[in-house]
Amino acid sequence: MTISVNLGKKLVLLVMLVTMTALGVISYMSIDYSTETLKERGGELLHGESDIRGESLRLLFETRIEQNKILANDPMIRFLVSEMDGVSELELKSMKEEKRRDFLIQVQAFQELVGFSIGFEDTKIIGNNGNVFFSLVGISDEDYSQNEYFQRGLKESFVDFEPSGTGKKMIVVTPVYAIDSKIGDEAIGVIISRMRTAAIDNILLNRSGLGETGEVYIVNSDFVMLSESRFFENAVFEQRVDTVGVQECFTNNMEYVGVYPDYRGISIYGSSYCMPEFGIVLLAEMDEKELVEPIKILQTRIVLTSLLITMAMGLVAFFAAESLSHPLRALKKAANKIADGNFDVRTNIKTRDEIAELSNAFDLMAQKLQESLIEIKQKDEVIKQLEGDTLLKFSQREENDCVGVIDMADSTRISSKLSDQDISKLYEIFLNFMAKIVINHKGEVIKNIGDALMFRFANVDTNNDENMKNILECCLCMVESHRKLQEELKKENMPIVDYKISLTYGPVKVAESTTSKISDVFGPTVNRCFKINSLCPKNSLVVGENVEKIFRDFSEYEFTELCIIELKQKYGYNIFEVRRKRPEYFNKKSD
Repeated sequence: MTISVNLGKKLVLLVMLVTMTALGVISYMSIDYSTETLKERGGELLHGESDIRGESLRLLFETRIEQNKILANDPMIRFLVSEMDGVSELELKSMKEEKRRDFLIQVQAFQELVGFSIGFEDTKIIGNNGNVFFSLVGISDEDYSQNEYFQRGLKESFVDFEPSGTGKKMIVVTPVYAIDSKIGDEAIGVIISRMRTAAIDNILLNRSGLGETGEVYIVNSDFVMLSESRFFENAVFEQRVDTVGVQECFTNNMEYVGVYPDYRGISIYGSSYCMPEFGIVLLAEMDEKELVEPIKILQTRIVLTSLLITMAMGLVAFFAAESLSHPLRALKKAANKIADGNFDVRTNIKTRDEIAELSNAFDLMAQKLQESLIEIKQKDEVIKQLEGDTLLKFSQREENDCVGVIDMADSTRISSKLSDQDISKLYEIFLNFMAKIVINHKGEVIKNIGDALMFRFANVDTNNDENMKNILECCLCMVESHRKLQEELKKENMPIVDYKISLTYGPVKVAESTTSKISDVFGPTVNRCFKINSLCPKNSLVVGENVEKIFRDFSEYEFTELCIIELKQKYGYNIFEVRRKRPEYFNKKSD
């Protein structure tokens, strides 16, 4: 009984240890995966918010500029500005009152056109000398010649903000050009419009989906907040924001997504959206604590669930061990008898479970132990003999071959943009297309190495001009089939690819496997073919100097030596690019 109890305890401990280890690993992986997943989703949420609201804000700015340009391009406005630019100070004062009605009619017509909801509060039309010709709020004698908005507005349209009693106003500035102006002409005036920022605030202050601590705000190039803060009052033009998201945008023109301290010094998860053309960066941020709170809850639930499962498994293991005690004790006694050399022992356990099957197997083992040992030795000899017979044996011989390699150019860059399935499909189309050309010219495809195809023409007779031309025609056919290959790839929505072809001639060693009909070749000729392939221009054919010597007397082809001094110095041979000599012959072959 002591034996069964100890065995039961050991089984319980073993099961619990295995269970706890497995659950610990699963829990750790689950926690790690859930943490990364929730952080990733939080980052995607903020990145999506910054992108959507940033695009909305960019569209709003561009719309306001375009609306201001409508007013600046009004023929009457341009005529009135041109007329008033040339008058004296005395005449200008009376003309302001005289022309005010004309200006007002055009401005009111413009407001009716674009709608009063855009929030125009004041529009000033200023001449090129800084005099205010018209203002919605009344006749003004202000001098804008030194005004920053005016000076910049003579050169370009832009949007800016300025503080006001209610927070901020948006400034939209647009140059005015003469009616008959041409590209490069100087502006004759500037329109400066001040607008309410309700539309901007609607984009930024809508905090739905941002939790309890999320906010979206904008910062200008002076690192000053231009919108209300969720945490501080009167932050507009008062709160400085010099965080990594703002720095990356204004320094490197790069958007930033990640964890960093915000303007409060609190760790947040943020995403920025850069608008350098407007001198603004938009930031969507949420406290890291709020972002990871669901992760902590999930971690707690995983740990508690694991503990409950462990306890349940321990109870099940304990009762299972108790039920195993009796038959296992009988097996132990039988094993001790077999250890003493008594092979007549039988357990005769009839529990109708795996223990009974084990008992039957144990009894059979005792009966046939000696016979089994003999059979095992015999089988071991047979297995060794079979293994010896199936070892691959190679026979080698040497012959003179033309060895060729066609390799896809820039395959690493191309495949980085494709899925694994598309990469396999691209390679399949490319390699099969080129293999068919080799076979059609009675060549032998040896193997493919990634995106490269190795082929050969075996036992080449260099005195047979017809056979030698066939080899070169095979390679040139690959070059001239570039357009047809692209059409095949286009049908399958694959990217366009380029390739390089190299050809060498010389002695090779041929390895023939007893289990395969495909031969492989080795030696310096093969190595040279791969080396010169990397120096080949795209969609071209290069050959070694051995091949050039064979073909140099053929009138159909021309050979151009590639001046690669390092190749000559390092390896002692040169390479040549091969082209057809007569264009009409090329056209005939292409057809």
